[in-house]
Amino acid sequence: MRTSRIISAVDSHTEGMPTRVVTGGLGVFPGATMNDKRLGFIAEHDDLRRLLMTEPRGHNAMSGAILQPPTRPDADWGVIYIEVSGCLPMCGHGTIGVATVLVETGMVEVVEPVTTIRLDTPAGLVTARVAVTDGHADSVTIENVPSYTDRLDRTIEVPGLGEVPYSLAFGGNFYAMVDLDSVGLPFDRSRKDDILRAGLAIMDRINAEAPPVHPTIDGVNHCHHVEFIAPGSTAQHSRHAMAIHPGWFDRSPCGTGTSARMAELWSRGQLPLNTDFVNESFIGSRFVGRLVRETEIGGRPAVIPTITGRAWVTGIGQYLLDPTDPFPSGFEF
Repeated sequence: MRTSRIISAVDSHTEGMPTRVVTGGLGVFPGATMNDKRLGFIAEHDDLRRLLMTEPRGHNAMSGAILQPPTRPDADWGVIYIEVSGCLPMCGHGTIGVATVLVETGMVEVVEPVTTIRLDTPAGLVTARVAVTDGHADSVTIENVPSYTDRLDRTIEVPGLGEVPYSLAFGGNFYAMVDLDSVGLPFDRSRKDDILRAGLAIMDRINAEAPPVHPTIDGVNHCHHVEFIAPGSTAQHSRHAMAIHPGWFDRSPCGTGTSARMAELWSRGQLPLNTDFVNESFIGSRFVGRLVRETEIGGRPAVIPTITGRAWVTGIGQYLLDPTDPFPSGFEF
């Protein structure tokens, strides 16, 4: 057996969505901050993301996280988030997966009933509190980065759809919130291709006409997520289909998307602090969110969300690259 790389990882899923947690084989990437590492990784090492996320080692809805030493003294681990669509500043389901893997593998000191892990992410410090019973990670509550509403009740002209009403908020990534009724589509997985096409078209127009720009995180200047809100959703229990660039759905309820949705509802005066909010995915899995305090980011009113969800370890593997492999960076199909 010949290989030019041996990459170790622990695979997991968070409420249905995979996270491949890379634990070894890639070394330490340069950068003074975790966002510097993310931007450097995008510029110099995107082949590694594609190797691990796309076919034949991954698939078109693959997601992962690369463990790194932290760049700040108040963190236990650093994380670079990778997925088919690129390198995210923050990933909620991925963070729940990372925290679960760290506990289940003993890569952190495990304390019962709660193990607290501080993670240095490109979007900022995220605290994960893992509920532990007999060494098992039962659930994870993450305290996310400041989340805020970028714009409310705007419309945008989208080819094939006409004028589409939307709002846009940040919860670790930017999310356009669109009522499914407004594009004439049902909350039905048999119509997923139509929903996905609509989402990609909306993203394209937002990014062409009015791209969002985060006030403090370099390189966060686009919308790659459309959160289609199902009919009957409320500020207590919302259902959605999360369309993601370049063409797939989040299987989980989406932690950063839940944070963005709560920030939007808070801006409308519909979701007060310290109130449970249940967010349900396209496959019926759920996160429970809360807004725990108010803050500001770049002079904008913002909130700090928490998200509670579950993850399960699904496998442990070593990923290899034979020097003669015709797809050294994988491929998309």
